[in-house]
Amino acid sequence: MNQPKCLISIFTVALLSSTLSCAGASGPGGLKTSEILLTSERGDRLSPMENVTFKTGTPSGPVITVFPDRTKQTIEGIGSSFTESSAFVLAHLEPAKRKEVMEKIYGESGANFTLTRTHIGSCDFSVEGKYSYASTPGDKELKDFSIAPDLEGFDPAKYPGIKDASYDLLPMIQEALSIKNAQRDKDLKIIASAWTAPDWMKDIETWYIPGSEENNWQGDAGRLKPEYVATYADYTLKYLDAYAEAGVDLWGLTPVNEPHGNGGHWESMHFTPESQLEFVNEHLGPRLQNSQHADDRLLVFDQNRDGLEEWTDVIFGDPKSADYVFGVAVHWYASTFKVYEDTFDRVKEKFPDYAIIHTEGCIDNLGNPAGGGIEDPEGYQETGWFKNDAFWWNQTATDWAYSASWAGPGVADHPMYTPVHRYARNIIVSLDHWVAGWVDWNIVLDAQGGPNHANNFCGAPIMIDTENQDIYYTPIYDVLAQFSRTIRPGDKAVQTQQELAGLDPDALHACATINDAGLLAVQLLNTTQEAIEYNLQIADGYATITLPPNSVQTVRVQL
Repeated sequence: MNQPKCLISIFTVALLSSTLSCAGASGPGGLKTSEILLTSERGDRLSPMENVTFKTGTPSGPVITVFPDRTKQTIEGIGSSFTESSAFVLAHLEPAKRKEVMEKIYGESGANFTLTRTHIGSCDFSVEGKYSYASTPGDKELKDFSIAPDLEGFDPAKYPGIKDASYDLLPMIQEALSIKNAQRDKDLKIIASAWTAPDWMKDIETWYIPGSEENNWQGDAGRLKPEYVATYADYTLKYLDAYAEAGVDLWGLTPVNEPHGNGGHWESMHFTPESQLEFVNEHLGPRLQNSQHADDRLLVFDQNRDGLEEWTDVIFGDPKSADYVFGVAVHWYASTFKVYEDTFDRVKEKFPDYAIIHTEGCIDNLGNPAGGGIEDPEGYQETGWFKNDAFWWNQTATDWAYSASWAGPGVADHPMYTPVHRYARNIIVSLDHWVAGWVDWNIVLDAQGGPNHANNFCGAPIMIDTENQDIYYTPIYDVLAQFSRTIRPGDKAVQTQQELAGLDPDALHACATINDAGLLAVQLLNTTQEAIEYNLQIADGYATITLPPNSVQTVRVQL
């Protein structure tokens, strides 16, 4: 995944021979920023800042040093996810208004997302849940397989307010692809993940068994029955075939979402590292390799970063897995502030040929008393997160473990947090430590963070009041859009070095990427309420730049 040596040398020679140029610029090699973008609490939304010129010397104070010749992993993209809940909310808009929203998500003039995810069968962000594409118990040959649930739409008689009864998960994906196909930048990579096999394939013979207060809310997700392990692999291939026939070619997939389970709170299914390795090596991997989906990227694990090393040691440590596995998928729910960059570094050092992709993260448990809203449904628009940018820019959010006394010492990793900081910090630090792509969870939800059949309400980049079609593009949308528009598939992460000069370690975060044309993009986060003046150093030149309070900044330099 490293940059070819010939290309590295081109950048090195260009940099060190001071042939860098920018029209009308002065400074070392004519180097000057070509664009500075800002999203901030004060109201900036991808707003341009004044460009600055580089100078020669030794900077003092906080210094961000970028080494464009030291390239690392290739970036696959930045984006969000398709869910049935998102499609349901969008179905409440008139088609023309819905298309405007979709253009803001996937269009070149919008966020232009390039890496996405969807669910195979039902998940918690399904409107009613508990469905699959193989509903006939014992149908090992999958004769009754059908993706009709993703196409059937929503009945206005049952769901008043629906404006387009035919809109659903698959039509949403097809609409996104039509937007991409109509523009120059057609890149849209979709990762598919099942939350569970059909209920009859599992040993509990149901979707999930909820826990209770008596057993610390730990229910059961179930495991595949031995006689249906191969059938589940066939089920996955049937899904890929059906979606391809509908015009949707998947880029990647995972064997299951969150194989550790979720305490039986909604659809899930257990694997261990050993059982998933066997499933991949003996069943799913060979089927993919011998099908039209041989180029689909298979990602293992697909759960929280704190379990990454255990899973990669088992699966990547088996030489046979290299025949089938592209990389590993991770989520962020192990902590509201830790990024686990040391874990990424260790895994990459041991297994350099495998990719790391972040496939899910969101403002989970929306409606906890710390955030306000759900317990006061009549006043959530005034007191909560909807059309209230301050909620997203300040320490207002909590997650699933915030008040979970049963979680023990682990609660220390889940303090109250600032939503924008959690997103920007996680993306910046992840990309700086070998993560090749980053995917948000639901792209659109309603004003209360749903619908969710398990009452697991979450935040989303775009939230819509389905009663009056009021659309709110949250600050999370702006941050993701800024990253997506300036970090594109095929870019390479480059090495950075940070000297904070006495700043708090969490005050300033930075990462950098470069494209084949030599356009460098540096991403920065200021988590403080004070402006930070820092120096951006490239080779023998540096530029002094101001990073306003509570903001995300992108600095682009044409080398």
